[in-house]
Amino acid sequence: MDNRPIGLLDSGVGGLTVVKKIIGKMPHEATVFIGDNAHIPYGDKSKAEIIALTKQSVNFLLSKNVKLIIFACNTATAVAMKAIQKEIEPQIIGVIQSGAVAAANATKNKNVAVVATKMTVGLHAYQKEIQTRDPEITVSELATPQIVPLIEANAGHQAYMAALKKILLPINNLGVDTLVLGCTHYPIIRNEFAQCVKPAVQIIDPADQVAQYTYNIMKRDQMFTDSSAKGKHEYYTTGDVKMFDELGKIVLQDEKFSAQHL
Repeated sequence: MDNRPIGLLDSGVGGLTVVKKIIGKMPHEATVFIGDNAHIPYGDKSKAEIIALTKQSVNFLLSKNVKLIIFACNTATAVAMKAIQKEIEPQIIGVIQSGAVAAANATKNKNVAVVATKMTVGLHAYQKEIQTRDPEITVSELATPQIVPLIEANAGHQAYMAALKKILLPINNLGVDTLVLGCTHYPIIRNEFAQCVKPAVQIIDPADQVAQYTYNIMKRDQMFTDSSAKGKHEYYTTGDVKMFDELGKIVLQDEKFSAQHL
């Protein structure tokens, strides 16, 4: 038994989509989440900047005595996870590996598309992970840097639809049957994505697989908390608390959602 919290980090509010899945899968577990909204987006930064910023969030989570850390950020997973894992004791779980497993299992015609940040696409992070599992799968990657700022600004349905209709046009011409939302912000507007791709396309949210993988690891290592406990959840942001709270209420469907500023 291990009553320490699960730590999660992201460049912004998108990581709350992973928090939601973790809470749903393991309601007794406590969590600590940090969104580095002051430095969003990560996808347009250099590798050195991303690693440095991610280390700051990791150090904060370590100060909270977390038992493991989930990189609820695709860019941080692609760029910083391997380097940081060598420096700390708690296990790190990333979203890309989980998303790749889900996509490889889901596709029927072995034709997958990934939408993600410039950095994640530039590193071909999903392509490598998916094709490691099945080399016959064709992976088309599309950088979509326009979306995160819209979500962080809570731009609204019409703005999301206008942007996605243009962005996803190439994907609709590729004959893919599976679309990976390769940024944890994107599931916040999953309904808009679904309306802008062909009906037969399966949409993959890596957070689903992350929650299951985290559960499996914690079961294996006997890391579950006391089952009689009620999970306590702490949220922190380096950015605008008011905006973070507004989006947090939407993502977690919790009107009592409240974050603290770092």
